Amino acid sequence: MLTQLQSQTGKIKILSADDTYSNEEKYPGAIISSGDVFLEHEGATMRCNIAIRYVSDNRLKAMGDVVFNQGDTITQTSSFIEYYGNTKLVKSYKNVILKDEFITLKTDTLYFDRTAQKLYYPTNGTIIDTTNTLKSEKGTYYLQENRFVANSHVKVYNEENDLESDQLEYFTETGLVNIKGPSTIINKKDSTKIYTERGNYNSKTNISHLLKKSKIYFKNRIIQGDSIYYDQTKEFSSLTGNIKITDSINNSVIKGGYAELYRFKDSVFITKRAVAISLVGKDSMYIHGKKLLITGKPEQRILRAFTHVKFFKNDMSGKCDSMHVDQKSGLTQLFKFPVLWAQGNQITGDTIQLLTNPKTEKLDSLKILKNAFMIQKDSAGYNQMAGKRMLGKFIDNDLRNLHVIGNCQVVTYDRNEAQKLLAISTMRSSRIEIEMKDKQVQYITHIRSVKGDTYPLEDFPKEKKTIKGFLWRGDEQPLKIEDIFVHDNMAELLEKSLPKETKSASLTPKKTFKAPKTNGKVPKGKMNRIKDSGFKKRN
Repeated sequence: MLTQLQSQTGKIKILSADDTYSNEEKYPGAIISSGDVFLEHEGATMRCNIAIRYVSDNRLKAMGDVVFNQGDTITQTSSFIEYYGNTKLVKSYKNVILKDEFITLKTDTLYFDRTAQKLYYPTNGTIIDTTNTLKSEKGTYYLQENRFVANSHVKVYNEENDLESDQLEYFTETGLVNIKGPSTIINKKDSTKIYTERGNYNSKTNISHLLKKSKIYFKNRIIQGDSIYYDQTKEFSSLTGNIKITDSINNSVIKGGYAELYRFKDSVFITKRAVAISLVGKDSMYIHGKKLLITGKPEQRILRAFTHVKFFKNDMSGKCDSMHVDQKSGLTQLFKFPVLWAQGNQITGDTIQLLTNPKTEKLDSLKILKNAFMIQKDSAGYNQMAGKRMLGKFIDNDLRNLHVIGNCQVVTYDRNEAQKLLAISTMRSSRIEIEMKDKQVQYITHIRSVKGDTYPLEDFPKEKKTIKGFLWRGDEQPLKIEDIFVHDNMAELLEKSLPKETKSASLTPKKTFKAPKTNGKVPKGKMNRIKDSGFKKRN
């Protein structure tokens, strides 16, 4: 094989030198050239102070201010070179500096395979181009591809970013970095940090595609996903698969299957099993919608949820078609067929509003605007309360007072302390005030235009069992976190929600009951105050 290579490879030629001699004792079989030595071998030239050439092996050693050139593209300087003419291998040592049209490479030991057009340094090298500086313990540079492969303690840095990695590929012409191991990229201006174990980063466009165990740490958000596209210049990110966006200031998390984040606009859009999780006191609120949009500065976040919206908290849950949460004002609004379940009650209306104290994060008040309706299931039927509007007041997250305003109607299943059914009452009035304690109704007070009837169970008219607009939606209630991802078939639920007859054999009506002489009617302008009414806490 060596003979074949020798026949195919030309001899190293000494073109000029100040002096040529031999020293068999010190360099047996070698021809020594000194002074201004100039050599050539198949498209490459070399200048040095001393050249020791072994003609039989077609190799040489060059020392002292060695300058090596390959054509007009590569220039290299070093203190010492070993050159093997048969294999065209150049081994350079001490203060090695190589330059081509794209890079400057600096190291103490460099191997240059001219046949493969490949450079390799085994210990500590630096590559500098017009965009970046790259440092690593080991590295290989493929000249024809302008591709650099670095291993072990790799650093790529420029005026904007610092990249550290264990393994990567770097294309000097395009500035593209292929990441093949645990790596970090830190923005020098705002300290944004990227972590990934596989992907690519274009150091000229500042666009990254991150594909394995990837996270981006912004000042107040951490984003992660199976795949992340990040444009640092536009501060835009798109994420796919197992997405998690953590708001470190507001102690909230967003999850889903696809997301877009516009950092300059303080905007996050997320879909595909999207859920927003926020800490409320010692509990967590989970909000799901087909689409979630979060906008605003850290202290002024606004959450919008669209289509199949459900939320769950241990003491409260709800559902609507769209939801709006304003962090600064503490106002939460439920739109389009909304329903709220709290303290054993089902609350509905055209629009439901919940106000939270932003400082204490405790519920402050409740508003149901238009067609307000409250239902609580009883073993004998349904306690019901309806009006144009409802206003509620919370203390320590417990609903303490409730005001029903306009065309008020009530159906209550009245029980004693032993929970024995005494009677069923129906009332109408202009306004109702309710006092609650320990999540139990204590008093119901009817004000103005009060009319009512009270019946024993066996005499209660079927047509009065439900108030107009009654709709029991218990099958829709999320009872655990996973339930918020169930998209209900509304046509089926509406059919199932109609009230069903309950057998009287399971009840204990008071047979000796007698209706009051007034036939349940109260003179206009008077108040009717009832204790031990329905709307007890559901067990």
